[in-house]
Amino acid sequence: MTALPTPAAPDPVFAAFVGAGLWPGLGKRAVAELPGAGITSPDDVTVAKLLKMPRVGKQRAERLFSSFLSAQPTYDVVELLVRAGLEAKLASSAADALGDDAARRLRDDPWALLGLHGVTLTDADRLAISLLPGADRQDSRRGRAIVVMTLRTATRDGHTVLPADLVVAALRAQGVADPAAAIVAAVDSGEVLDHEPPEPEFDEDAGGGDDGTAEPPGPDPALRMLSLGRFGMAEDAVAEGVARLAATAERIADPAAVRSVAKGLDEAQKQSVAQVLGAGVSLLTGGPGTGKSRTVAAVVELLVAKGTEVALAAPTGRAAKRLEELTGHPAVTVHRLLQAQGFGGGFARNEEWPLDADVVVVDEASMLDVELTAALLEACPDGTHLLLVGDPAQLPSIGPGHVLGDLIDSGVVPVTELTTLYRQAEGGAIARLASAVRTGELPPVDSPDREVVVVPAAGSGEAARRVVQLVTDSIPRALRIDPRNVQVVTPVHRGPAGTIELNKALKERLNPGEGTVFGFDVGDRVVATANHLDLEPIGFANGEVGTVTGTGEGSLTVDFSSGPVTVTGDALPDLKHGWAITVHRAQGSEWPGVVVVLPPEAGGMLSRPLVYTALTRAQQHLSIVHASGAALARAVREVDVRPRRTRLAALLRENLET
Repeated sequence: MTALPTPAAPDPVFAAFVGAGLWPGLGKRAVAELPGAGITSPDDVTVAKLLKMPRVGKQRAERLFSSFLSAQPTYDVVELLVRAGLEAKLASSAADALGDDAARRLRDDPWALLGLHGVTLTDADRLAISLLPGADRQDSRRGRAIVVMTLRTATRDGHTVLPADLVVAALRAQGVADPAAAIVAAVDSGEVLDHEPPEPEFDEDAGGGDDGTAEPPGPDPALRMLSLGRFGMAEDAVAEGVARLAATAERIADPAAVRSVAKGLDEAQKQSVAQVLGAGVSLLTGGPGTGKSRTVAAVVELLVAKGTEVALAAPTGRAAKRLEELTGHPAVTVHRLLQAQGFGGGFARNEEWPLDADVVVVDEASMLDVELTAALLEACPDGTHLLLVGDPAQLPSIGPGHVLGDLIDSGVVPVTELTTLYRQAEGGAIARLASAVRTGELPPVDSPDREVVVVPAAGSGEAARRVVQLVTDSIPRALRIDPRNVQVVTPVHRGPAGTIELNKALKERLNPGEGTVFGFDVGDRVVATANHLDLEPIGFANGEVGTVTGTGEGSLTVDFSSGPVTVTGDALPDLKHGWAITVHRAQGSEWPGVVVVLPPEAGGMLSRPLVYTALTRAQQHLSIVHASGAALARAVREVDVRPRRTRLAALLRENLET
């Protein structure tokens, strides 16, 4: 009897590659069908064998063969990872970040793996042990990578710099014997900047010592800072840009011209309008209901009447649309103003092709991070007047930096703060509550007209049920606000009252369906989690909320506030259901009705800026589903946002104080 041939054992690298979904165009079902077609290793991948698979015709077989060949750089990285006992799925981001020669670069420096999101030092050390005979903890490449990793981790908390002492401590904690050498290596690589401490002020006339002389004190080593190169250079660019505009601005009009638009403005608002006419960079701040929008409208009215070219922008599409409605002048997102070049591709508008506007007004400026601000200033030619409008009590930017706060703290840029609460005179309970929270108070809600309603809940589960009831029944029935105009805002993603579960529950009630394209159906509300401004016809920006209006084969048509967009390919994973979104995603947008839910698991992350930002998203009605107990009052009373370490305020003073 003839023995049957034994099937070849599957190649572990090949199995990991296909199992991680890294073969473009090959679905999960097809992966399971590969062995039946005799494909268990890369050498088996031929058009002839692919044709043996169910539902694979000649055209698809050729396409799969071609996509397998094009994925070779990723496959090479999988080979390194599998041998080190690491997850194959890391290979995709490694190839994206390190390029087609990612495998070679990792062989040269295994700790380059630390540049990828979600990779730990343990992972990188395992790869190094696998690839480098005799690899040890004192390798200079390892120390350099730990410096960069420490600074990158700090940027996630908004810091642009860290004291060198903290970086040294992090290096020692990871067993690096010579932290100074590691820092030098990181600086020499160009990834890190070393900011020496400033020379202390010394008054020679004060004298000192028995002979009336004194040695000037040396710089304080504790003030030595390190930064990732990109953020250090961005802060330098912002300070230089502000100084340049301040030095080159010429007066647009006589301050007396403010009289033409002064009707209904108080003295502070008139001062802000006059400031824009003379200052290269000026700030307008204040809480909701204090008349910032009315002031901006007066600025635009005056400038347009004079024939001055004005550009209006805001960080989010919804904020830009609101700015346009309030001023009657076109407004766009900051990314669109600067003509962002696709995903992470920089901006077309820059020093070489600057903006055409004489005056640029940016609303919701608390959301500007240091890199976006640097790009904005670079695109403003000499003589441009820049007005930044914002509320420093809101959450700071998601990206690193504290631009609005640093500009205010520097004391070298003219600031007008509006404090009179005009909406309070009209009985606005939302504005009254927000104004109290802004100053650290949480008063009892007094709102007979139900503009603000507090709904207590015993836990996350009950809070989630209350939210669904409010959105789908109570608010539409009692207040005649359509569910399409009600937005749920929560601090958390996880748990019964987090974005994930709330979106499932709200979809089931408001727009049930099978999720025909990438989990979405026509009528679903979605939120963008990244910028894709290259999509036709106008793309979308991070944080924009829209509604799915059509589906195609692997595509969605989404109607955002800025217009309809066809979403395909790599952009689809950057859409999430958007009936419930985080406070950070909601920043810069307002809705007629807002339900803020504060579950127990959010207690530790509550802060006054977070609560304040959440409450101020509502225009007509605010429901607060309160399940966080005493944590809410304590957060409003005691917990300000964690201070961000930056150099910008000091740099501004250096550049502008003469």
